Amino acid sequence: MRPMPWKATLAALTLSVSLPALAEPGPAERLEADLRALFASEGRLEIGEVSAALLRDRVTARELHFVGPEGQQLWLDRYVVSGDYDSPDEVRLEGIRLETPGRERTQLSAATLRLDDPTRAVLPLHEESWPAGLRIAGLEIEALAAEFAGQDLGEGFGEGDGRVSVERLQATGLSREAIDSLELNGVEGQAEGEGEFGSGTVSLAFARVEGLRGLEGPEEERKLDRLELRDLAIDADRLVASLAGLEVDGDLQDGEGGMRLEALELDLARMIALAPEEERTRLRMASNVLTGGSGTLRLDAVSTGRWETEGDATRLLGELDVTAEEAFGWVLEADLPVRLPEGAAPAAFLAEMQSLEGVTLLGGRVDATLSDLGLFGRLPVVMAASQGISEAVFLEQARTQAQGFGMMLGPEVEAILTGLVAMMAGEARELAVQLTLPADSELEALSADPLALPERLEMQVESR
Repeated sequence: MRPMPWKATLAALTLSVSLPALAEPGPAERLEADLRALFASEGRLEIGEVSAALLRDRVTARELHFVGPEGQQLWLDRYVVSGDYDSPDEVRLEGIRLETPGRERTQLSAATLRLDDPTRAVLPLHEESWPAGLRIAGLEIEALAAEFAGQDLGEGFGEGDGRVSVERLQATGLSREAIDSLELNGVEGQAEGEGEFGSGTVSLAFARVEGLRGLEGPEEERKLDRLELRDLAIDADRLVASLAGLEVDGDLQDGEGGMRLEALELDLARMIALAPEEERTRLRMASNVLTGGSGTLRLDAVSTGRWETEGDATRLLGELDVTAEEAFGWVLEADLPVRLPEGAAPAAFLAEMQSLEGVTLLGGRVDATLSDLGLFGRLPVVMAASQGISEAVFLEQARTQAQGFGMMLGPEVEAILTGLVAMMAGEARELAVQLTLPADSELEALSADPLALPERLEMQVESR
């Protein structure tokens, strides 16, 4: 037998390698086919080039342009799939631009969008709802920007035009039902609306949410484990405010939750200047009482709550501390043993509680302390001037009224009102109220008849 010539051998080897490729499309062909199939029923798609890398599992489609039936357009500079095409390690989109014409005009752009471990290589970017079965381990978007007209700008701003930009958006554990975490950095927005706040700007340095669940259900049934905001600023026609920080812990599975509000500042002076002229005198008077003439009201608040199980009872403990700088302080502490409905787990019941039905109070105590940081000392001056009387006469009338209410509602109410008058007169700096609650009482029945509470609980009032 004559040996096969080398050229014939090379041809046979080439054929043996090529035949499987001809039998089964490669990643480049599959990507192009999947992209075209995705948009086939929605409009026209143009693709400049699709190629596969020689040395690594990566396929790239370049210069994509989609035109929808109503004139909407989507441009992508590059669509890159890395790893196994059926189970990609990463899908990366670069140079994203989206335009929707018409009255509700929208323009959206992003420098890059990266998806980690998506369950499919081609994603329905033109669909508004999240497809069933699609899961993404991680997502990152850089240089996101949007402009829109004739749309709802959110509560307070109404319908109008707006712009928003985000330096970076990151998320993990995305599915149709939940998001494990979502983080935003460098958010800036501008709205021109006709709502309660009018037009204005918004900026937010950082925001993060964790454990967002129930996305498929009604909005009121959604759950959030944690929320954090930093450096929020709003400068609108009728609201000028800033917030240094907000932290909310809504996950009660570990037995505790809470909220921290840091440096919420309301620029009352600027808001009054922007208010209608006929309202400014009244608003300026209220501002002077609250702020002592500074025109800026600052609020700080810390709230913590936890639960402990003791036999068949659950002990609810909570603390609230609110400070309005140069105005007042408010501290509330509660220690309430309760019996929950039979079979209810404390964490789940407290997280989903919509009513007090079935909750039995087993006694307990609530302590509240109101402190004067300047507000009560300023009240007599304003109140007396508004009535055309002296401060001494106003305070005497207030004491008489406190005694009158005491005759109708009881000595405890009189003690509270007399304590408030003492704070206005500078005779006391704090008013403390201690409540001892009745045992074996249905909480829903107690809350439904608050006027009967003084007869069913013990109250001690102290001015100091």
